[in-house]
Amino acid sequence: MSQHYKHKDIHWLTGQFCDASSESKYRDSIEERVRFESRLALVVASAIFAMFGISDYNLLGLTREYYLLLTMRIVVVSSCLALAFILGRSGGYSRAVWLHAFPLWIFALGIILIVPLRPESFSTQVTAAVVAIMAFYLLIPNLLTVAAVASVCLSIGFLWAAVIFVGISPAVTLRIGLLLVMANIVGYSALLRIEFLQRKQFSLLNEERDQNGQLQAEIAHRKSLEKQLRMVAEHDALTGVNSRGHFMQQVEAQLHRSQWEETPFCLFMIDVDHFKHVNDTWGHTHGDQVLTRIAEVCQQSLRPTDIIGRFGGEEFVVGLPNTDPGDAQAVAERLKENVAALTLGGEMSGLRLSVTIGIAVANAEDDLDALIARADNMLYVGKRDGRNRVVM
Repeated sequence: MSQHYKHKDIHWLTGQFCDASSESKYRDSIEERVRFESRLALVVASAIFAMFGISDYNLLGLTREYYLLLTMRIVVVSSCLALAFILGRSGGYSRAVWLHAFPLWIFALGIILIVPLRPESFSTQVTAAVVAIMAFYLLIPNLLTVAAVASVCLSIGFLWAAVIFVGISPAVTLRIGLLLVMANIVGYSALLRIEFLQRKQFSLLNEERDQNGQLQAEIAHRKSLEKQLRMVAEHDALTGVNSRGHFMQQVEAQLHRSQWEETPFCLFMIDVDHFKHVNDTWGHTHGDQVLTRIAEVCQQSLRPTDIIGRFGGEEFVVGLPNTDPGDAQAVAERLKENVAALTLGGEMSGLRLSVTIGIAVANAEDDLDALIARADNMLYVGKRDGRNRVVM
């Protein structure tokens, strides 16, 4: 059963699907992309974080604080690169949300630790903190809730370190706090919109996929119905041989081909002898059984290239392409003998069936109606002369 996702199913605060199974399917669908983007983002962020070691050296020289900063940067960068490798192999929001959150906490801790180690460069560190907050929301792939918690904690920790180790005034604390709040609001709003749009796109794609599936099922159903209708139109419902209309189409094409190629063509008209007596004596149900059995015998007696159809009532018609009169006579005699050998069960066990067959040979000027008329005339000659015979 198809599942439909609607925009109202997306939580207005977290940007996630309210339904857990829908959210899980969405996360599974983006797993490969998240792995790649997380690995790339962590490599880029680690490179940027490591590059600031140059400014550390220019500012501090080979001092104790510089070595502490260098050690901290090495730990942060190596940890994040290791996580990038792990995320590239087994990342994904469905199974390891905490694993994606871990790099944010490492970077946040590293940025906070810079404050006590380089208090004199605090003004530039404010810019770095704002950039880091925006990166948490927009650069390093994560769920909105994870990015928001890490960014708020970074903001609070950064302000706390500034007050304790730099000794900024309450007014400066307020200004920096407002700046960090603004960065969080902008980053949160941007990521919320992205999360909403991505899930909306996922919803639309799933809806389109469901509709395509329904359309394919409908097309398959219609094709099945068309096939059934074609079978009904092309085959006689009782005997399973070609219907009269379908037989006429096939044989007319074969007749024209034979005339074009100047090859022989013959046509049978077959009538079940005394069939009215069968219906009057045993009823139409038994009569239908007789017609079905005779149709089976006819099909078994004919060649693969021969075309048989039910002409109406107890009459059958057969087209024999590429068949000369002698071969047509032999096929008709075999068919007549096979019908005569047919045995029935039950109350009709004593009934002996027979058919009369009229054969017409096509010439270059014949159309199908004329050929059928000649075969029909031969059929009536045979019926007049005693039935159970083949008349050419």
